[in-house]
Amino acid sequence: MYSRGVSSFPSSGRSPSFGLFAGLLITLAAVVAYSLYITQQIHGLRELQNNLAERDRKDSLQLLRIQNDLNSLAVGMRDMLDNDEPYPLTAWSAQFERTRQDLDDALKREDQVAKVTRTPDQRAFLAASVVQFWDAVDRTFALAREGKEGEARTQIRVTLQARQAGLTSAVARLLVENNESEQQATERIEQIYNRVQRQVYVFLVATLTAILLTSLTVIRANRRLFRQLAELSGQRSELAQKLIATQESTLRYISRELHDEFGQILTAVGLMLARAGHREPENSPLRDELREIAEVAQSSLDKVRTLSQALHPVMLEEAGLESTIDWYLPTIERQTGVRISYEKTGTPFAVDASASIHIYRVLQEALNNLTRHSGVRDAWVRLRFQPSTLILEVEDRGSGFELRQATQGIGLVAMRERAELLGGTLEFLHPNGAGTLVRLTVPREKAEANAG
Repeated sequence: MYSRGVSSFPSSGRSPSFGLFAGLLITLAAVVAYSLYITQQIHGLRELQNNLAERDRKDSLQLLRIQNDLNSLAVGMRDMLDNDEPYPLTAWSAQFERTRQDLDDALKREDQVAKVTRTPDQRAFLAASVVQFWDAVDRTFALAREGKEGEARTQIRVTLQARQAGLTSAVARLLVENNESEQQATERIEQIYNRVQRQVYVFLVATLTAILLTSLTVIRANRRLFRQLAELSGQRSELAQKLIATQESTLRYISRELHDEFGQILTAVGLMLARAGHREPENSPLRDELREIAEVAQSSLDKVRTLSQALHPVMLEEAGLESTIDWYLPTIERQTGVRISYEKTGTPFAVDASASIHIYRVLQEALNNLTRHSGVRDAWVRLRFQPSTLILEVEDRGSGFELRQATQGIGLVAMRERAELLGGTLEFLHPNGAGTLVRLTVPREKAEANAG
C-alpha cells in the first residue's frame, strides 16, 4: 500500500527558480533602462527650458533695446521738425551717430540670439531697412550741411519718419513673434511633460504586471511545493504508523513467546527438578545439585518475564497506563541505580491501550536517554491529568544531551512520530539552564479514544 503511495507522488518537475530569476532580471533591466530614458528626457527637457528661456530673454532685451533706439530717433526727428528750435539740423548729427552705433550693436547681438525659425527674408528685410534708413539720414544731414535745411526737413518728413515707422513696426512684429515662440515652447514642454507622464503610467502598469505575474508564479510554485510536502508528510506519517505498528506487533509476539513458551518451559523444568529433588534423601548431594539447578531455572524464568515485560508490558492491556508506570519506574531504578521521583497530579481518566503504548514508549526512550547522556543519579517523572490534556514530563538536572546529535538516533525520531500519531507535541527544554526536560502533551480526546 505504501509503495503505491510513493509511485503516485507527483514529480517535482523543473524548478521555477530559473523563470523567477529571469523575470527578476528582466524587471530590473526594464527599470534601469526606463530610469535612464526618463533621466535623459528630463535632462533634455531641462536644457530645452533653459536654452529657450535664456534665448528668449536675451532676444527680447535686444529687441526692446532696438525699439528704444528707434523711439529715440523718432523723438529726435520730431525735434528737428519743430520750428521753435533755434539749433540748426546738424546739431542732431552727434545724437544720431551715438544712436546709430548703439542700434548697430543691438542688431548684431539680436541676430546672434534670434530664433532659428526666423526666415532669411525676414533677416534680409530688417537689415535692408536699417541700411536704407541710415542712407536717408546721411543724405538729410548732407543737405543740412549744404544749407538746404528746407529740403532736409522735407527729407525727414517724407522719408526718414516713414522708414523709422517701418522699422518700428518690423521690430514690434519680431517682439510679437518672440512672444508667440515662447508660447509655442511652453506648449512643447507641456507636451513633453504629458508624454513622459503617460510613459511613466505605462511603465508602472507594465512593472506591476510583471510583478503580479512573478508573484503568481511564486504562489503557484509554493502551492505545488506545499501540496507535495503535504502528500509526502502524509505518506511519511502512514509509513511511521505502519513501522511502529509492525514494531509493536513484533515485540508483542516476541514478548508473548517468551512469556508463554519459554516461561512455561522454565516453569515445567523447575517443577520437575523440585519433584526429582523430593525423591532424593535430605543429605543427598544430588538433591543439593537439583536445588541449585532449580534456582538457576527460576532466575532464568524471572529474567525472561522481565524481558517480556520490557518488550511489551502486558500490564498496559490488563491494568492500564498508571499501574504500568508504577511497576516500570522501580524496575528502572533497580536496573540503572538512578533515583526517580514520581509525581502524579490531576483527576485520572482512562487511557486507551493504543495511546498507552505510545506514551509508555516515550517514557522508556526518555529514561534511556537520561541514563546514557545526563550523567546524573536523580530524575523526575511527572504525569499530569488535566481537563483537556495528558502531560508526561521526564526531567534531569545534569548536563542533559545535545539535541542536534540525539535527533540523528532512531529513538528520538520514534518519539516524535509517536507524539504525532497521538496528535500531540513533544518538546525538549532546558528550564534551569542545565539538564533536559522532555514534555509530551497529548489531547485528552486522543488519549481517551476507544477507551473503556
